[in-house]
Amino acid sequence: MRTPATSTWSDGWFDAVPALPAAPLERAACLALLGFAAALQVSIAAADILLTIAVLLYIGLLVRNRERIEVPDMFWPLAAYAGATLVASFFSVDPRVSFVDSKQLVLLVIVPLVYRLFRGSRALLAVDVIITVGALSAIFGIIQYLILSYDNLERRPQGMLGLYMTYSGLLMLVTCAAVARIMFAQHHRAWSAVVLPALVLALAFTFTRSARVGACVGIGILFLLRDFRLLALLPIALGAFLVLAPANLSARLYSAFSLTDPSNVDRVAMMKTGWRMVQKDPLTGVGPDMVIQVYPTMRDKTAVNQLAPHLHNVPLQIAAERGIPALLVWIWFIATLVRDFLRRRHASFLSLSNAGLAVIGAMLAAGLFEYNFGDSEFLMLFLVLVTLPYAAAPAATHARRAG
Repeated sequence: MRTPATSTWSDGWFDAVPALPAAPLERAACLALLGFAAALQVSIAAADILLTIAVLLYIGLLVRNRERIEVPDMFWPLAAYAGATLVASFFSVDPRVSFVDSKQLVLLVIVPLVYRLFRGSRALLAVDVIITVGALSAIFGIIQYLILSYDNLERRPQGMLGLYMTYSGLLMLVTCAAVARIMFAQHHRAWSAVVLPALVLALAFTFTRSARVGACVGIGILFLLRDFRLLALLPIALGAFLVLAPANLSARLYSAFSLTDPSNVDRVAMMKTGWRMVQKDPLTGVGPDMVIQVYPTMRDKTAVNQLAPHLHNVPLQIAAERGIPALLVWIWFIATLVRDFLRRRHASFLSLSNAGLAVIGAMLAAGLFEYNFGDSEFLMLFLVLVTLPYAAAPAATHARRAG
């Protein structure tokens, strides 16, 4: 007799085998893309290799089945954003450097790959993989903090990625996905509930204020979607953190409200400098990867640091680098995502669409203090998570393909 855990197509690891296609080529492509989604939180080199393999297998699948490339609606604002980026590169202070920096646009291939290969229950399996690898990465970060003395601003937990900002940003996204799973999945929520404390703890240990703020906003959105009264839990959690957290962690939180904190002062100076860049080139900006070159000549007198590779603010960075039209196109992309996720309320995949709303809110909130949208690892995981709700739409909305 089959147990209830394996009797449905609902969320869960138990659906892993039936979720994958039987045909060898499509199965290999799905496994390569799953490997890519997992490797993102472990090794960017491995992720790049697996993404390349997935792209080649995907192309082979299109050719063999004579399929057209299909993309969700939100891909078109992304494509327009890519076009605006190339225009900004052409008019850049240094076009050669800007065009080289624009190679990040190839990551947009993630959208059609996920949309084609992670349909239906495969999308739920992909989230399981992401949450599980995120939990393992979180445990490693906790070990770094508690045992390996990664317990100060100069040496923070960074997982296996080598950069604490990227690590904290990915933890933020995975935490939102896990909470959405717990609150909105119909079945098999226990695993996410088990690993959630490790994700939250590792995120706190990174000392990264922007990621903490983003996670709170993302979780707050999920509370609103479930029951607005749950928002009362956020100040309770904050109070518990201030009481129980080590002094260095709570001090880092208090520093966010300090007008004399050097990083806060420098961020205000960056905003002023960024606005000058926008005023100088409102249509095409100074060019991708050009902020670091022009910053010294336009730096505000209150700036703490002489150089800034970016402006620690996503909308401002886009406007300064690529111009106001590019920023408007990016806002179009975000608005399309929000609109579509609010419309996609199918019960079987509600955890995915709500996770999409949560990661958007988290990205936007954290992006007011950090240029996370320009971080390749962050962008890749973000694109995976916001494409999954489209891919997981009921089978009737997709043209079914033979494997």
